Amino acid sequence: MKKIVLAGFAAAMLVFGAINSAVAGHAAPDPSHVAGQIMVKFRDQGAAAGVLRQHGLGEGPAIGDTGAHVIKVPAGKELQLIDALSRNPVVEYAEPDQVANAATADTFFDRQYALQNTGQPYTNNFSQPGVEPKVARIDIAAGTLDADIDAVEAWKITPGTDIKVAVLDSGVDLDHPDINPKVVARANFSGAATNEDKYGHGTHVAGIVAASHNTAGVAGVCPGCLILAGKVLDDRGIGSTSGVASGIDWAVSNGAKVINMSIGVRASRTLETAVNNAWNKGAVLVAAAGNGGNQTKIYPGAYPNVIAVGATDNNDAKAAFSTYGSSWVDIAAPGAAVFSTFPNHPFVLEGQFNRSKNYDIGNGTSMSSAIVAATAALVWSTDLTALPKTVRGKVESTAEVKPGQETYWLNGCVNACKALGGCPEPS
Repeated sequence: MKKIVLAGFAAAMLVFGAINSAVAGHAAPDPSHVAGQIMVKFRDQGAAAGVLRQHGLGEGPAIGDTGAHVIKVPAGKELQLIDALSRNPVVEYAEPDQVANAATADTFFDRQYALQNTGQPYTNNFSQPGVEPKVARIDIAAGTLDADIDAVEAWKITPGTDIKVAVLDSGVDLDHPDINPKVVARANFSGAATNEDKYGHGTHVAGIVAASHNTAGVAGVCPGCLILAGKVLDDRGIGSTSGVASGIDWAVSNGAKVINMSIGVRASRTLETAVNNAWNKGAVLVAAAGNGGNQTKIYPGAYPNVIAVGATDNNDAKAAFSTYGSSWVDIAAPGAAVFSTFPNHPFVLEGQFNRSKNYDIGNGTSMSSAIVAATAALVWSTDLTALPKTVRGKVESTAEVKPGQETYWLNGCVNACKALGGCPEPS
């Protein structure tokens, strides 16, 4: 299993290099992939059982409609069996299952600079009523006027119209009043016991996408949109390539027009097949570019049929942690100190990053990816018959290129209003 790296909260990224070969029969556990299973695709599925029996293996479940299957193997022999199976002409490919990690008038709207930046300074939510004060207070310095995505202007055109956005992440809080009502379906591909978000990342991402625009809490970029909560990261924020691929297939089957993946993982033929299938079936896919502060590619963001998103701050500058590179990062969006929902029960990121329950800030291209995904959903809302390439084209072609950032991302910083055809440049 490939290790998924959370692209939020500027989490430390894994080194995405080649998997080292191990001496046959003496392989130590490799933390980059799931122990005890691999992914295999046969050219002739009818021959699969016989080939697997030759190696003492049995058949396994399909991974969505990618054509690949998860095959259980002895722990420590994953790479040995991948090598052996790859030599058989009946096998199209065999690969590790790598570990994945989480690469309005609303009460807190004044802290949502990403939606409307008036140059306001603010703090994290350490002083939220009813929540124990945090040890450290985080002060956010004043930003730059209009260093935002023009969300308020975009809402005058549409707030979104029941477009389903799949959030493939650590789940979404089961009873958070600002985001749970927007969840229309849930599925668990993480191996965790429940669909509850005990990590916190998925709830934060989902709130950025579609938190209700009301008098409480925060507003999502597409407040009229709906959420498909695909839990592909477990309660530690770790998942697998096969889980993500299965989540993509589930999302498309349940009507997702946009699929957000605020995660990072090594390249995989199975994952790329799932991505391409979703694109060909009519979904726009968006993923975080990562928080390495370098130009190293991560996936699924680096696949051609995925919009890879880098991060900016409240001054429209590249966030220091953001991965970049105009050769593969397509667009940017606010990702530093983005205010959104968190679970209203204890969660892992609460302790790791000194965050409050219910609402607080998050840092990372995870947040940026969610903003772009929601912008794509707004575009879908204006034309339900549009093709994915048309929606993607509107999001990318209307992005604002900031001076000095031409080598960071191909299309500049997202602007929701312009993507909807509004907010013309001053004459």
